[in-house]
Amino acid sequence: MYDEDDFSDLDLEAELESPLDKLEPIDAESETAKPNPDEMLALLSAPETQQRMLATRAFCELEDERAIPQLIRLLADACPLVRVSAAYALGRNPSVDAVEPLITQLHQDWNGYVRKGVVWALGNCRDRRSLPPLTEALKTDISAVRLWAASALAQMVNVGYEAMIGAIPSLIEGARRDPIAAVRSNCAWAIGEICRELPSNVIYASAIDALLEAFAEDEEMGVREDARAALLKVGDPRGLQLIEEIEREYWT
Repeated sequence: MYDEDDFSDLDLEAELESPLDKLEPIDAESETAKPNPDEMLALLSAPETQQRMLATRAFCELEDERAIPQLIRLLADACPLVRVSAAYALGRNPSVDAVEPLITQLHQDWNGYVRKGVVWALGNCRDRRSLPPLTEALKTDISAVRLWAASALAQMVNVGYEAMIGAIPSLIEGARRDPIAAVRSNCAWAIGEICRELPSNVIYASAIDALLEAFAEDEEMGVREDARAALLKVGDPRGLQLIEEIEREYWT
C-alpha cells in the first residue's frame, strides 16, 4: 500500500516518532495550566492554521465530547500537523462516530505521521470495525505505522473473542517476518496481551508457539526479551518450561 521509499528522507529513529512527541505535554497536575475547553472549541473552527493546530493539540490532553464532531472534520484538514493532532485528539476522545472517518483517513492520507496517529486512535476506539484496517496496516504500511498497529491490535481484548482471534494471525506473521525488531517486539507483546484472555484452544496454542519461536530464535535480544516477558505474563506451562530450560542451559 505504502512504499518505504516515500519516506526516504526520514531515518528510522525519526520515522518512529511523531511531531507531537517533540512537544511539551500540558501539565496534567495544574488546573491553571490546562487550556480553557470553551476557548479551544471555538478555535477548532478558526481560519488560521496555527490556531486550529493549537486547539486540536489541546484536545490531545482534554476530554470533551463536544469536540468530537469538529475533530472528525479536521481529520481532512489541509495541514498535516492539524490532521495528526486531530487523530491523537480522537484517541483521547474516542467515539463510535469517529471510527469510519478514521478508517477513511488511514486509507487515503499520504502522511505517515498522520496514519500513525490514526492507528493509535483506532486502537483506543475499541471497535470491531478497526480490525481489518489495523491488520492491513500491520502488513503493508511503513515501520512507524506497523509499530503502532501492532500495539493497537492488542486493544481487541476489549472488543470480544471474534476480534481477538481475528487479530492473532497478522500479529503472528509480524512477530515472525517483520524486518524491524521493534515491530516484532510489539507483535510479541500484543500476542501476549490477547493470549491472557483466550481459552486454551488451537488459536491460543498457535499464538504461544509464535512467542516460543520468538523467544528461542529471534536474532534480536530485545525481541527475545519481550517474547519472554509475554510468556511469563501469560503463565503458559510450555512457555515457562522452555524459559527454564533455555536459561538453565545458558547458565551452565
